[in-house]
Amino acid sequence: MTAASRAMTRLAIWPDLAEGRPSCGTGRALRSGVVEIVHFHSDRSVDLHLTAKAIRRFEKDLRHSTAIRLLPGSSWVTVHLECETDIDLLMTLVSAALQAHQRHPGADDAPLPRCNDHREATLTRGSVGGV
Repeated sequence: MTAASRAMTRLAIWPDLAEGRPSCGTGRALRSGVVEIVHFHSDRSVDLHLTAKAIRRFEKDLRHSTAIRLLPGSSWVTVHLECETDIDLLMTLVSAALQAHQRHPGADDAPLPRCNDHREATLTRGSVGGV
């Protein structure tokens, strides 16, 4: 079982999340109400809709993680899942994303920002500086 499938299995039982089709058309998604929270794009790559405000709040810590990739101007973060620690990090960030979306429900009416899948920047675990 891949890291992404293990993470999906764990998240799929969360009461605030339901599986759906991702707006980007690639992989599987979990949503809370009408808000897409997580896109599982591959066996190792997950995009998480953390919100721009939450990213700013956690940016310093996110940039220090080798599992996280940030793209300028995106309210999504990409999490590379290779081990149980990466899955645990994703679980924590999904919880933060759910809280961020629940705190600012008016933002749910805005069009969903595009996830990081197929964005111009190449996202590799070995990238320097997290961008």
